Amino acid sequence: MGNLASSSTKLAEKCPMLEKSELPLVASSFRLVSKNSDKCKEEDLMKFWGSQMDPRLAQYITNFLFGPLGSRAGFVELPRFAELYVYTVRGTRDERINVLLCSLGQSPDSESTEIAYPLIKEYVEAVVSSYMRAIRLEGGPEFKSWESRGFRIVKECIQKLAESLAYDVVQQGTQKVTRADAERWLGLNPIFLKMLEHVFSHLYNYRNVKNSSDEKRKDADGDESKASKRKEHVPQQEVVLHTMLPLCEGLQYMPDYPAFTDLSQMLFVNANLPTAQQNKWRFLFSSQIHGESFSTLLGRIVDQGPTVLIVEDSNGYIFGGYATESWALGPNYLGNDTSFLFTLRPKMRTFSASGYNDHYQYLNLHQQTMPNGLGLGGQHNYWGLWLDSEYGEGECSESCTTFKGYFQMSATKKFTVRNVEVWGVGDKPVKENESEESSVRSVLDGNADSKAMLKMSGREQYSDGYREEPKD
Repeated sequence: MGNLASSSTKLAEKCPMLEKSELPLVASSFRLVSKNSDKCKEEDLMKFWGSQMDPRLAQYITNFLFGPLGSRAGFVELPRFAELYVYTVRGTRDERINVLLCSLGQSPDSESTEIAYPLIKEYVEAVVSSYMRAIRLEGGPEFKSWESRGFRIVKECIQKLAESLAYDVVQQGTQKVTRADAERWLGLNPIFLKMLEHVFSHLYNYRNVKNSSDEKRKDADGDESKASKRKEHVPQQEVVLHTMLPLCEGLQYMPDYPAFTDLSQMLFVNANLPTAQQNKWRFLFSSQIHGESFSTLLGRIVDQGPTVLIVEDSNGYIFGGYATESWALGPNYLGNDTSFLFTLRPKMRTFSASGYNDHYQYLNLHQQTMPNGLGLGGQHNYWGLWLDSEYGEGECSESCTTFKGYFQMSATKKFTVRNVEVWGVGDKPVKENESEESSVRSVLDGNADSKAMLKMSGREQYSDGYREEPKD
């Protein structure tokens, strides 16, 4: 115990920026990549980390830890290794900007630094690509629930996701990014920060999870690793890293679902939903499975709570919207200002509520004086997104006052529908009378075990309660 306490004290002195709970993790990770040395070489680090991330991010990390080409150090010590963890996982905005600048070979000390936008975009793409690789390698239940049903990660969509996260880092009319631009952008980009945190948590944790499953590590000569002999070794607990993917429900019996979206697109939409709706997506409707029928669509989405609608037009454009309330037939608009529209192809963008009006969602049918169909945003003849009750006809106006920043999402204002999907997001709402009926049904029906126990006790279950069985 004395050696362990002494070792922890020395670590804390070397790395004062680490919290007590982080010391074992970072120290164990460094021992692994440095082969139990107090210095780590670049090639040794990449033997462990190289396969876990995009090659471009590996180069950026090398720049931060070892210095840029031309002035690169031969090794890195624990304090700098610890800094990378702290700055990326829970660093301040200023610390994360320092990582960005050092990774791109720039000095973090100059306020006048200007970086070309394409370099920032490539850095963001490297992080996004590494994030998608990390959740695939981790194979969590959320990822598996989609991947096992036919959803894939497509490189082109990763690039579009990265572009959507990086495009507003520059001021309009320039391709140069100042430190102030980067700080402003980071403050408005929680999705990118979550990805950055996850990627580096994965790098520092993954080896410890792998290492903790081995009783003994062997070195190249077949001898026991010194790490397994060290009395101060602290076993690492397996860390569950939560992703921004929701759990997919409702496709259990469809192992090869005809998906027209990829996982990075689903993640993009989910990350923009209110937190309460981000945990799961419930499959409700697909035109490829349920047929091209507006009445079928309507029947499957009414009273299902908040939903995400995704449409593909005949030109391959993919877009949709988030409806905050259960769909219901009527002449009035529903929803609230957490509603938004989005486009996934050819660009990924979201359009949040402008506050100009409350025309968030509309659904009507069989009316002579009212529009018949499903609408999100805008108004008659000026819809943000409209699906006509005559299935197959749709419309996206050139402008929509309900959502700010909006631009026409379909290839043409009036479009032909190729695919439609609807997902319920979050837990399905339970109506009060449904809850009461369910409770009554549960009492009346019971289960095999409870009925058997009642029988053994000499009682029987009746519709009006429990009674003693009549004696012979």
